[in-house]
Amino acid sequence: MLRHATPVRADLDRIARRWGFDFHIIDNEIYWDESRAYRFTLRQIEEQIEKPTAELHQMCLEIVSRAVRDDEIMRQLAIPELYWQAIAESWRAQDPSLYGRMDFVWCGREPVKLLEYNADTPTSLYESAFFQWLWLEDARRSGAVPRDADQYNAIQERLIARFGELHQAEPLYFSCCQGADEDRTTVAYLEDCARQAGLETRFIFMEEVGLGVGGLFTDLDDNTIRRAFKLYPLEWMMRDANGPLLCRRRTQWVEPLWKSILSNKGLLPLLWRFFPGHPNLLPAWFDGDAPAIGPGEGYVRKPIYSREGANVTIYNARQQVIDAAGGAYGDEPAICQAFRPLPKFGDSYTLIGSWIVDDEAVGMGIREDATLITRDTSRFVPHYITG
Repeated sequence: MLRHATPVRADLDRIARRWGFDFHIIDNEIYWDESRAYRFTLRQIEEQIEKPTAELHQMCLEIVSRAVRDDEIMRQLAIPELYWQAIAESWRAQDPSLYGRMDFVWCGREPVKLLEYNADTPTSLYESAFFQWLWLEDARRSGAVPRDADQYNAIQERLIARFGELHQAEPLYFSCCQGADEDRTTVAYLEDCARQAGLETRFIFMEEVGLGVGGLFTDLDDNTIRRAFKLYPLEWMMRDANGPLLCRRRTQWVEPLWKSILSNKGLLPLLWRFFPGHPNLLPAWFDGDAPAIGPGEGYVRKPIYSREGANVTIYNARQQVIDAAGGAYGDEPAICQAFRPLPKFGDSYTLIGSWIVDDEAVGMGIREDATLITRDTSRFVPHYITG
């Protein structure tokens, strides 16, 4: 994995506007950063990223299978007991999943290590699947990268194929919260993929979802919502006033209820418990349990529902805080994970996001930040493959 400077397209702003990339600049700061790019070899992609992603995902599914049969695990994940049966039913019924993203630290000298699994509402999909590929095509034409360069990116192709497998007579609704430009762009992109697969789609904001006769969710025209993709966390749905209606399973939600087990950072100590010493895992434990590392080692404390680095705290070997992020997740249970610093290129720390669609490893995106904690504003940097 090498990083090098690349020329920024002179008409980048126009290209971004043309394709609806309204958040390539966030708060007057660069979010999409094509002044640099990461180069990989095909062997690095296949052996160091794609293969571990597929293996880890299967291990995660094994954790779901265990959790739905073990009340103690569900308690450790702090999932409300009201939803346990519905989650188990969702798993046994094989309610369909669409996608997820694993975040890795990789310094090139040892196997990638899993930092977390964003299995419910992962961000940076549009950038990874679509805009990054447009960059590669332009970069090859301009000579910024070799003309035979490729990219680890079959994300859009697999999304469309997966939507094709979900084809039914009822329309598939797409939803997110109002006022979130990034979420709206991501949902619009996914809706376009579904349409390419031949599905009838409709959009509705989460705030507009109504309640009809018999406790059925409805749209603004009082049509029953029987299938819906939501860019809205499952744990938020469970806390909402109408959350208990999820137990009736009258609406098929994507992501499904069983994903609430994988989108929980309690997954990390469970993976270490059932697959101890696995080369792609870091020691992890529930806050309050005996540490899974020896004295004199650093660790990271993460609230189980934290997103985009919120309320994450990093401690060094002397138990001193070396980095911390604020946020709204500080009051919930937490887990701890052995600290493995992200590799540093110049003034930036680098995180690899490995995408999964329909249980297959299909592509990646790279994020950079000036700090060790990757946040929602961390820059997205494209990549390519040669050799």
